[in-house]
Amino acid sequence: MSNAISATAIKALREKTGAGMMECKAALTEAAGSEEKAIDILRKRGQATAAKKSGRITAEGLVDAYIHAGGKIGVLVEVNCESDFVARTDDFRGFVHDLAMHIAASEPRYVIKEEVPAEVLDKEREIASDQARQDPKNANKPQQVLDKIVEGRLNKFYQEVVLMEQPFVKDQNMTVGQLVTAMTGKTGENVKVRRFVRFKMGEGLEKRSADLSAEVQELLGN
Repeated sequence: MSNAISATAIKALREKTGAGMMECKAALTEAAGSEEKAIDILRKRGQATAAKKSGRITAEGLVDAYIHAGGKIGVLVEVNCESDFVARTDDFRGFVHDLAMHIAASEPRYVIKEEVPAEVLDKEREIASDQARQDPKNANKPQQVLDKIVEGRLNKFYQEVVLMEQPFVKDQNMTVGQLVTAMTGKTGENVKVRRFVRFKMGEGLEKRSADLSAEVQELLGN
């Protein structure tokens, strides 16, 4: 039966799964030429994910969009994985869309802690330190205790502005970082949130305060 499997079918399966040529041929043979069944066979064998090596480049993935509040808020997010096969699965697409929805709701500013600029972190540490010293409850506490209070407030800051540290909107018992880790385990591939952008209608623009009718009258010289 193996002679009935064409090179074209093997090549097509390999492109979809990232598995080796021989693995694809064997899977197609076992599946009597059915590509769909062959994909299931490869997934069960763990061969559908191309060589799982630590640090492998995640060059595949998906860009997804989420629009909320009648077009007032929009999000674009790019999430990477290792193979196009995983990127096209319903699980991965749903995962990425959930991330876009989360970003719309939670307003993160950075993907990971390391992206927070040093000057921003220094400013937050300064504010937290001043607040700790000015709190009457901390009047007689040693410096090491104050330092722990400051670090605690910085961790709270991270949870507010860093995507991977935020509690996931659909399950507050896990962080987005833990959600990504779970997807990595589920797919057997490295999964990384690369970047995102969040738009809010009118954000950064000054609102018009002048009364329109008064402006018209002024232009008419009245």
